[in-house]
Amino acid sequence: MSTPSSLSPAVLHRLVQEGRAPRLLDVRTPGEFRTAHIPGSSNVPLHTLREHRAELVGHLDEDVVLVCRSGQRAKEAERALAEAGLPGLRVLDGGITGWEAAGAPVERGPERWDMERQVRLVAGSVVLVTGLAGIVVPGAHLVGTAIGAGLTFAALSNSCALGVLLSRLPYNRGPRTDIRTVTAELRSTR
Repeated sequence: MSTPSSLSPAVLHRLVQEGRAPRLLDVRTPGEFRTAHIPGSSNVPLHTLREHRAELVGHLDEDVVLVCRSGQRAKEAERALAEAGLPGLRVLDGGITGWEAAGAPVERGPERWDMERQVRLVAGSVVLVTGLAGIVVPGAHLVGTAIGAGLTFAALSNSCALGVLLSRLPYNRGPRTDIRTVTAELRSTR
């Protein structure tokens, strides 16, 4: 499979200013999207995109740029959509973080923690608590060891099971994950 093409924030910003903006699909969780997103982008969370990619392909053309926090989830979304028959997608280089760093406009909502920060909090807390509990409860430290093994696997496989689980919590979900709402929005924005 080919590597997804990337688009720099500066080039995308220029296209937006010239009125030639591609369709922007933000694959972060609804909570992350509500915190900050590129004006005019549509939120299609990665888990929704994966589950309903065949349905979504019919609502997309080849002029699509995928956006996430840093680019990793967008690359996963590109692979899923390419497998469903939509080639030629692009990924925003550096994601929303790169977009903001370039000084491009962002629509802001209530502040929420992004997924990476949530993963660090949960993993670190489990390791800390089980490490301390291991002083009193023999073997409790092995839970922390399992978390460490999971994080190592996540780095090596470039996936994160803990992130997937956290994305399903009410804090990170929202009404936009319903496939009917997503496809209706995609139809109305073109």
